[in-house]
Amino acid sequence: MTDFAWGGPPVTGRIRTSPEDFVVEEILGHDPDGQGEHLWLWIEKRECNTVDVAARLADAAGVHPRQVSFAGLKDRNAITRQYFSIHLPGREDPDHADWDLEGICILEACRSSRKIKRGRLRANRFILRVRELAGDLDALGERLNSVRDQGVPNGFGEQRFGGNNIARAHALFRGELRRKPSKSKRGFYLSAARSLVFNLVLAERLRRGDWNRLIDGELAMLDGSRSFFAADANDPEQIQRCKEMDIHPSGPLPGRGESPADGEVAAIEQAVFAEQSELVEGLAKFGMQQERRPLRMRVRDLTWTFPEPGTLELSFELGTGSYATSVLRELVDYEER
Repeated sequence: MTDFAWGGPPVTGRIRTSPEDFVVEEILGHDPDGQGEHLWLWIEKRECNTVDVAARLADAAGVHPRQVSFAGLKDRNAITRQYFSIHLPGREDPDHADWDLEGICILEACRSSRKIKRGRLRANRFILRVRELAGDLDALGERLNSVRDQGVPNGFGEQRFGGNNIARAHALFRGELRRKPSKSKRGFYLSAARSLVFNLVLAERLRRGDWNRLIDGELAMLDGSRSFFAADANDPEQIQRCKEMDIHPSGPLPGRGESPADGEVAAIEQAVFAEQSELVEGLAKFGMQQERRPLRMRVRDLTWTFPEPGTLELSFELGTGSYATSVLRELVDYEER
């Protein structure tokens, strides 16, 4: 996705020069209750893949990998903190102090009566540093205010696509893969395909300039909710709620069934579906269910400082499924280390 909400970033910079420049802390929205079959571990990981951490925890605890759960995938090239749960029915807590886990630090351990479920988290908190900052800093200040007050496009970040996941999705749908992919790999391909279609619809709404307002046939989503409703683009109350970011325009995550969109929104989405018919039809064939995703995301509690010349530090919170890089791309034309 190359379109921008505000005309392109006013500065350049470099991100992830070290893992400490990209810090992510998971906010589940609920705590372990202190008793039960599941051991919750509050973990800080450095330059580690979430799935690999889960596998290493399973090995250390002597359980099957299916007995280790987590809520969301976190960046590898970062310092991240998140909960993992290990199902240990009838077992005492293992002595995790003796576990040799390079790049993994267990900060807390507590029992709970329920396991951590995938996707069940409220938000993520980010502290990011952009180095070698250059450009129009006054314009950057104005842009930061716009992002804080009006949000940013809720596009899927480049990490969702994994280099060649779209090509593999096409090959999957055509029956051209040499080997049947594992369930997890197939999930990555399907997710990438849905994400691309969504990003293309979002790009068109950005081009039109209506990504952040209600139009004819709009399906609006309540902020922080996955449900949607048919909005009235001429209703003053709904227009005001959209301006206040209480509700957001939405875009499609294609799958089985007829699209619920109508009017102008349906025309926009069907045009993208026609261009990406192989992906849209393949997603339905492989059993994906239609969903909606907000076109805009609120950037909560955004603050910024310049701790030293040429360095910008950002702190903000994003709802589940939103990408910090989607915030950065509106602010900085960045390069990674």
